[in-house]
Amino acid sequence: MWFLSRKGTSGFSASSTAEDVTQGIDGSGLTAIVTGASSGIGAETARVLALRGVHVVMGVRNLEAGRAVKEAIVKGNPNAKLDAMDLDLSSMASVKKFAEDFKSLNLPLNLLINNAGIMATPFMLSRDNIELQFATNHVGHFLLTNLLMETIRKTARASRKEGRIVNVSSRRHKFSYPEGIRFAKLNDPSGYNSLSAYGQSKLANILHANELGRQLKEDRVEVTANSVHPGLIATNLFRHYSFLTGLVGLVGKYVIKNVQQITQAFEVMHALFLNQSGCRGQQLHAT
Repeated sequence: MWFLSRKGTSGFSASSTAEDVTQGIDGSGLTAIVTGASSGIGAETARVLALRGVHVVMGVRNLEAGRAVKEAIVKGNPNAKLDAMDLDLSSMASVKKFAEDFKSLNLPLNLLINNAGIMATPFMLSRDNIELQFATNHVGHFLLTNLLMETIRKTARASRKEGRIVNVSSRRHKFSYPEGIRFAKLNDPSGYNSLSAYGQSKLANILHANELGRQLKEDRVEVTANSVHPGLIATNLFRHYSFLTGLVGLVGKYVIKNVQQITQAFEVMHALFLNQSGCRGQQLHAT
């Protein structure tokens, strides 16, 4: 569609692909963690990073699916450096184990891409008795970021390359509950609205990135934190709404971006590839 081709200040448009944004860039020597890398945006992010020479650690809830994605990427790119590791973001125990297992590899960490998420689920509690969307989309990523922060800081100092933390959020953050985040009623099923609950988890992603960016700047740490709205993209995120799934399948190819068109997160990372300073604590949106 014509409106997807309008270029922004970056020189790219909503129809540009991640490969377009990273064309000619060498990411050799960099290490990235991508959560939710077994499908959709996460899988494509892992593929393109690996294509540019980045060592990608895929944090996946379904190891079998994650390994299948890894094999598919390696088939198309035999030089790809990929590891698939178990990570259930709705479980704090799983997040802690993933962080410990990653640290035991003694790898640097230049990029942490907090991508995994669920949307509009019926009311459920996580293993830690937290509303499932808030637990998965925010709490798990918040904990993971904290556990890996020292590794990210050390990598930035040693490599003299500014690190990146990217929270994949959504414009749905504007449609949380009227009071924003319902801290006092987080686990209360009464008044639960699946889309509003999704919105409050995405609002938490943005607030997390904003505050983290402020603290990193105050501490003069060469790491940036940003929240990204990737645009409306046809993925399995709509699976709890059969009507929306059908609609996406019917008209999505005409008005909705595909997973290859996830340029915004890569624009955030662009300066890292080029060893330039980037923005801190910003909300970045794609059409």
